[in-house]
Amino acid sequence: MGHVAILRALVSRAKELDAPSVVFTFDPFPAQILRPSASFRALCDVDQKIERLAALGVDALVLFPTTREFLQTSAREFFNDVLLERLGAVALVEGNNFHFGSDGGSVDVLAELCLNGGVALKIVEPVVVQGARVSSSRARALVGTGEVEAIRALLGRPYELRGIVERGDRRGRTLGFPTANLGSVVALVPSPGVYAAIAATPDGIERPAAVNVGGNPTFGIDATKIEAHLLGFQGDLYDRPLRLAFLEKIRDVARFESKDALVAQMARDLRAVDAAFQRERTANFASSK
Repeated sequence: MGHVAILRALVSRAKELDAPSVVFTFDPFPAQILRPSASFRALCDVDQKIERLAALGVDALVLFPTTREFLQTSAREFFNDVLLERLGAVALVEGNNFHFGSDGGSVDVLAELCLNGGVALKIVEPVVVQGARVSSSRARALVGTGEVEAIRALLGRPYELRGIVERGDRRGRTLGFPTANLGSVVALVPSPGVYAAIAATPDGIERPAAVNVGGNPTFGIDATKIEAHLLGFQGDLYDRPLRLAFLEKIRDVARFESKDALVAQMARDLRAVDAAFQRERTANFASSK
């Protein structure tokens, strides 16, 4: 929601100046270059980013190719070479904790550069939710602990994963609960657990889904997987895209003493998932009136 506030201010300012609104970002994210061992993952993939920006009315997105050499660029060099010469910026919109350049340029440095360069500058104050500043790091921490309900207030929407359905061991089918195994996921994956989600399939239909993130200790499987059982779906999703919007965490991953005990729990999970889905639909209907 902090980025949304900045983007709305950007679009508004661009209209005032009759100029295109442009978002500048890096690909890959600088942390992936500077700290490759940290296994950094973003909160959304590029396609999601493009969709969100377009929905907010942004005209263009610059995905600047990040290199270690470029990250040595100073704040002044970045301002003059990229923002002025290459983009021809007439105004800038930023958050109040913005830093840029290898020398750690602050908003005060940016204000001085804008003043000297004849560029208008607007600083957007932070958005506060539940008494604390909204930030990517705060949102990322909530995903990491599986608090998908809490993160919704920070994002203004359910947290979403996108990927391609891969072939698995088909164990869910033998239990009567066939699952779609989500692969090629770029965004940060929630912590292990069973979640209620909305699954969006290529046919454009949204269905309730029970999503298991993690292993399957009942069968001695420790490897982390993202497996989704779509309620009421029959068909083949292999090698096709799937989107999962997380609504609630139902329970932690657990080991069951028998296959029958696991099946009984999965049936209870599906009832909880359907209830969460219906609550979501009811809330959306009420908010649209």
